[in-house]
Amino acid sequence: MSALVVDNIRKSFGDVETLKGIDISLESGEFLVLLGASGCGKSTLLNIIAGLAEPSGGDVRLDGRSLIGVHPKDRDIAMVFQSYALYPNLSVRRNIGFGLEMRKVPVAEREKAVAEAARLLQIEPLLDRRPSQLSGGQRQRVAIGRALVRHPKLFLFDEPLSNLDAKLRMEMRTELKRLHQMMKTTVVHVTHDQIEAMTLATRIAVMRNGQIEQFGTPEEIYNRPATLYVATFVGAPPMNLLDVVATGHGLLIAGSDTVIPAPASLLAGLPAGGLKLGIRPESFRAEAGGLPLTLRCDVTELTGPELILSGSIGGQRLVATLPPRIRAAVGSDVTLSLDVEALHVFDGETGKRIETV
Repeated sequence: MSALVVDNIRKSFGDVETLKGIDISLESGEFLVLLGASGCGKSTLLNIIAGLAEPSGGDVRLDGRSLIGVHPKDRDIAMVFQSYALYPNLSVRRNIGFGLEMRKVPVAEREKAVAEAARLLQIEPLLDRRPSQLSGGQRQRVAIGRALVRHPKLFLFDEPLSNLDAKLRMEMRTELKRLHQMMKTTVVHVTHDQIEAMTLATRIAVMRNGQIEQFGTPEEIYNRPATLYVATFVGAPPMNLLDVVATGHGLLIAGSDTVIPAPASLLAGLPAGGLKLGIRPESFRAEAGGLPLTLRCDVTELTGPELILSGSIGGQRLVATLPPRIRAAVGSDVTLSLDVEALHVFDGETGKRIETV
């Protein structure tokens, strides 16, 4: 039985439809990330699962039990918010155990649960401090600990890392991954950060305008994006999208004389309208071995582990990630090798992926 089922969930605020029929099914122990830009409906969906908002239609089931109309405290769900929401006048120990205290859990059992959560989160030395004496990362650990002690059937995380700096975000991602691997509890996590989604999730739901654009594993989302939106939203730097024209031999990059070879079976089934060719920046190589592609170098950025080269071909912008040892002069022509097996083709009108095999 699926641990969590979201069945045709809709939500309207007056005439504005925020969620337009969301369907998700999760097996027990999965880590789902709801990924999308601000305003796409991901937090609204999370609030409906938590019971903080009621849907206009549809159903939410946890282990076969409908949650519609069930009070949040009776759903066996724990939620961690973007803001830490800690009680400033209570110690870390009491903040973590406060929910258990309100449920009249015996003191000995409560203390054991708090000690175990503190051990898992590596905050045992902080138990007697107040929130004002903690760093942002430590406060977030306390907020997570407060959810952990309940041992719920489902964890909900509403952008819990967005208030942290880059280094702390990376550390907390590792902590969340480690905790999930240890506890194997089902998690639904909301974020707009695609790196966070790719590193944490067992499955990702990419949302846009109140709908799921694509639902799949991180590998499926990255390697076979279903739409132009998913292709450009997931990946850093984002996927290159070039206007191309189908010819008898392949795909001609508009504004140039470069033709990307393509099988006849693909060319025969292409729509008459515009086409977009998707190329991941890492599909380029400095060494020979693929299709030679010459572009004009406009900007180079050395990040340390890689060189990001921004250039153009036929007046269209192109970005390639290369080894840091590569040298390219701004304004010069650079010939790179392209892996034609890693290309993506999209219908320019509908934005849908066109299968290349």
